[in-house]
Amino acid sequence: QVQVVESGGGLVQAGESLRLSCTASGLTFDGYDMAWFRQAPGKEREGVACISASGGRSSYADSVKGRFTISRDNPKNTMYLQMDSLRSEDTAMYYCAAGHNAVWIAPWAARMYQYWGQGTQVTVSS
Repeated sequence: QVQVVESGGGLVQAGESLRLSCTASGLTFDGYDMAWFRQAPGKEREGVACISASGGRSSYADSVKGRFTISRDNPKNTMYLQMDSLRSEDTAMYYCAAGHNAVWIAPWAARMYQYWGQGTQVTVSS
């Protein structure tokens, strides 16, 4: 059974940093592209960052470019999202997702990701 679990969320002040982690089990981790999505209250879910299975390709939403960094450690079955210079508008539930070839076909399409975590809350106070 596949399990995807996020951790690392919390409450921080604007300008501070957080590091999210996502650990997946029950799948061949290095065979899946991975992504972070987020959803704020009253808003649609949006893609934040994604990374290819090998880690060689990554993409970011314009709203987080230069502030967020996605990475993965395949031997540890873990993906990370380093979030710096956080803003109040980054407040949302952050979800980890795994999908085959998603980064190469449609990285921001939720339908491309087969497995999802339950989410971790990030709250940034201004």
